[in-house]
Amino acid sequence: MGLCFSRNSTGKKRPTSRRLTNQSAAAAVSGGAVNGSNRWSRNRSTKRDDSLIQERALAAAILFQQQLQNGGGGGGAVPFDRSTSLRYPNSNSKKNQPLPRSSSSRARSLTDPLLQPHQLVSNQELKVDDLETNHFVLVHGGGFGAWCWYKTIALLEEAGFKVTAVDLTGSGIHSFDTNSIASLSQYVQPLTDFLEKLADGEKVILVGHDFGGACISFAMELYSFKVSKAVFIAAAMLTSGQSALDIFSQKTDSNDLTRQSQIFIYANGNDKPPTAIDLDKSLLRDLLFNHSPAKDVALASVSMRSIPFSPVLEKLCLSDSKYGSVRRFYIETAEDNAIPIALQQSMISNNPPERVFHLKGADHSPFFSKPQALHRLLVEISRIQST
Repeated sequence: MGLCFSRNSTGKKRPTSRRLTNQSAAAAVSGGAVNGSNRWSRNRSTKRDDSLIQERALAAAILFQQQLQNGGGGGGAVPFDRSTSLRYPNSNSKKNQPLPRSSSSRARSLTDPLLQPHQLVSNQELKVDDLETNHFVLVHGGGFGAWCWYKTIALLEEAGFKVTAVDLTGSGIHSFDTNSIASLSQYVQPLTDFLEKLADGEKVILVGHDFGGACISFAMELYSFKVSKAVFIAAAMLTSGQSALDIFSQKTDSNDLTRQSQIFIYANGNDKPPTAIDLDKSLLRDLLFNHSPAKDVALASVSMRSIPFSPVLEKLCLSDSKYGSVRRFYIETAEDNAIPIALQQSMISNNPPERVFHLKGADHSPFFSKPQALHRLLVEISRIQST
């Protein structure tokens, strides 16, 4: 959701953006070219180029490192590694070192208290080496990037886990034109490339947020034998034959914040289907970060990029023998304005996971609004043994 641009050889035409409902967007794709349809109201045109995207990406990386240096990681800044941020436990970290206090001025909720890392799980000592896997792979939602997990990464590493946070194609600091992403497989390629390179017999816990739920589902179908568990955090948890648009279209309220904030980008021309979705910056806090600290909202405002539209339309083909063989867990976010709790529970009812967890007081971005509580749940899930 931050920036997008089109590859135009003439240099004269630029992508335009317009507000469009989910139903209209689907109709645009299924119906082909539209000649002056009144259903598509023009909103504004984007005039952004490659250099501006690079500046935003650089700013995101710098801010990510500053967050770690000023209170996010306890171990100093750790740079991104190309399209994937591979972050491993620091052998010099002190397990009993208290976490730095957030600079947020908001009152800390009793459901998300400030605790030391060794207090975040239970009174029993956590032995990560005894788990089936101690490796978490974090997959961001639409418009986000690996940068959004900085608190979760720090907490998990302090507890002794191995963590990989992935930038999907055209997200975070992955340098690719979002408007040129034509399929879900292309969008998810950094994740599937990572899973492909895992050593024989190595398994991971996949964690998906928002549209990242569809992304990890796609990966589970391809690499079920490399996935120990899958965790959906306020995420699209689809059944076979569904697309993310099918799920999000269930939000029919005309006053829905998501519909109000959507800005569709038309890099291929106004008579062609949208190529990406942006969000109105003025509605960003209310939609995604209504309980998150101001510093994290600021980080997101300069780091988020556009969501490619084609992957949102793609229907998944999920089999019981592959996708269905992976143990699934869902974490509900109670105060979510982007994927309301009713919609989350509808997905859970239609595609029941092994267990459901509830984050009281969490907005759509619990890695910002409830980082300690989210951490506790992730560790608890990692410790659940087969029955």
